[in-house]
Amino acid sequence: MIENNKTRTLVIGDIHGGLKALKQVLIRANITPKDQLIFLGDYVDGWNESSKVIDFLIELQKTHSCIYLLGNHDELLLEWLESGEENQVWLQHGGQASADDYNQLSEEKRKEHLAFFKSLPTFHLDNQNRLFLHAGFTSYKGIEFEYYKKLFYWDRTLWETALALDPTLSKEDAFYPKRFKLYKEIYIGHTPVTQINETKPVNKACVWNVDTGAAFKGKLTIMDVDTKEFWQSDPLPELYPNEKGRN
Repeated sequence: MIENNKTRTLVIGDIHGGLKALKQVLIRANITPKDQLIFLGDYVDGWNESSKVIDFLIELQKTHSCIYLLGNHDELLLEWLESGEENQVWLQHGGQASADDYNQLSEEKRKEHLAFFKSLPTFHLDNQNRLFLHAGFTSYKGIEFEYYKKLFYWDRTLWETALALDPTLSKEDAFYPKRFKLYKEIYIGHTPVTQINETKPVNKACVWNVDTGAAFKGKLTIMDVDTKEFWQSDPLPELYPNEKGRN
């Protein structure tokens, strides 16, 4: 293995309980404690190792520089851990695997994970004006003016607008979306690029989507935000052949 002496900023897409994929892709990217790791959320729901993913992340931040952002599935699990009330929509969209997993844990471990979820920020803006968040935002003035904060991990309009945007449209045009003028780059997950038949990170306007479908039949991706080099795990169904994930 070639030693990595560079300081890199690496962004990681939606994991959805796939600990095997996470370990695999971190090895393939040859991460070191010098790297800044930014996780875009949705650590749980899908494959059967959600709680083990959280244990791994809690330990990883003791030796590496990590930023863990909140995803919508993380909040859904948080709400279930707090209330005990079953959300049928959540259970049908990957939550059942997490519920089955967490029902086997001690109360102490559940409290530890609940505290982890509660500590997660909803976005990260770095010193190069690069924005990282799970899903998107709607305010044309930017994240500070977003009225509905849950949109940071639920919104899909940012990505849909980026996909629909005419690439020949000038940024000076009155019709150019104001949201795309605010930040140098925006990194998101939430909506798998496999929905548009892609398997690698996709860039539209200033938006980079790093969710390559690990919850379903795709791979988990980690990308260097400076060079755009990326590494991927094996397809998750190959790593969990006896499970369905969110398929």
